Amino acid sequence: MPRERRATPPRRDLLTAGAGVLLVALAVAVGTYMESEYGNLHVNWPPLYAKWSPHIGPGTPAALAVGAAVIAYGPALAARLPWRALVLGSWGASLAWIWSLALVDGWHQGVARRLTTKYEYLQVIDRFDDIPAALRDFTRHILIDAPDHWPAHTAGHPPGATLTFVVLDRVGLGGGAWAGVWCVTLGATVAAAVLVTVRALADEASARRAAPFLVLAPAAVWTGTSADGYFAAVAAWTIALLALAATRTARFPAAAALGSGLLFGLLCYLSYGLTLFAVIAAAVLLLARTARPLPLFLAGAAVVPLVFTLAGFNWWEAYRLLVERYYQGAGGIRPYGYWVWANLACTVLVVGLATVAGLGRTVTWVPGAVRRRLRTGEDTADDRLALLVLAALLTLAAADLSGMSKAETERIWLPFAAWLPAAAAFLPARTQRFWLAAQALLALLLNHLLHTGW
Repeated sequence: MPRERRATPPRRDLLTAGAGVLLVALAVAVGTYMESEYGNLHVNWPPLYAKWSPHIGPGTPAALAVGAAVIAYGPALAARLPWRALVLGSWGASLAWIWSLALVDGWHQGVARRLTTKYEYLQVIDRFDDIPAALRDFTRHILIDAPDHWPAHTAGHPPGATLTFVVLDRVGLGGGAWAGVWCVTLGATVAAAVLVTVRALADEASARRAAPFLVLAPAAVWTGTSADGYFAAVAAWTIALLALAATRTARFPAAAALGSGLLFGLLCYLSYGLTLFAVIAAAVLLLARTARPLPLFLAGAAVVPLVFTLAGFNWWEAYRLLVERYYQGAGGIRPYGYWVWANLACTVLVVGLATVAGLGRTVTWVPGAVRRRLRTGEDTADDRLALLVLAALLTLAAADLSGMSKAETERIWLPFAAWLPAAAAFLPARTQRFWLAAQALLALLLNHLLHTGW
């Protein structure tokens, strides 16, 4: 283990995690007071969009079993499994973790009905019988005072999000249950994509250390089932393919670069805010010290925007109207002064205390990594891992400061937050099971004590 990492005592990790706990406690206390006195937060259990509802369900035994298994065997398996088996195993373990947590609320409440509420995309499937006409007309229904205005989530996203569920409906996979299966199945691949990226940009040892933490992240509570879990998968594979292309560790680097661009173009038409992934993409090229994949990446990235533009959808006009719609609703009432820091408390709950401890080590590592890179032009695997996590933190900070992410960031920021548990690779090996237990306990408490809104 490098000297700098060994010099950080484990008790400092506990202090860093404790600071995260205090941030959450402060957000809960201040938020509860503000909502009680002023009613301007528009959440029932601040800072989360949730309500207090202690319960158990059919998924409880499975969730306990999966959590215990990852704690007991995850670190050893991550160290010993062949690489391909580890990537597939991480996907499988993530599926088991997400499904078991979702089923704590039962099949209908936890899965089948999640994407069918009045805010969700499935409410407007029948308005896309003529897809080209719906795209040409899309911007006319964004504002609240517009005729037949879109539900909140359809209005708040480019039409690629809704079209995904329209296509599923057209091929015979309609309804909330299939939509939930789609989001969970793809959302579970995020752990695998982050592993692939960390191995390509840093090294395999770092990826193996991070693997159990990527699987057991409390983010699973909102990945099952929220459309943002699907968005997170598209974002994660965008970066993974670009990393493989940039480091030329893919069998066909050109195809990986083109595929990454195609996914990035799709990403921009799933959620306006996920254009910020350009920052992480740029970080990948900087860490790999190459711009070789850029032409094919940009060519691929132009395809989806070109198709939507030719179909009559104006992304820029839609975004302008979305900003207006945002401030017509709860976004215009929720106070920026609270949410700009309470969103970070939400993030603590999404990524878990192990990630917070790992981020503490990451932040202290970054200055040395930058100095080495600038002075000598050389870096270590730990340097590259720290800088990759830093890029994810910067995108999250930009989303926070924008003022367009006031509340509900436990799901909205899933694509950004998915990269942060990789920081747990910096934690000492002897403390891994302790921190994995902290991850599992937090996820179980959240899922059993609260009824989350997504």
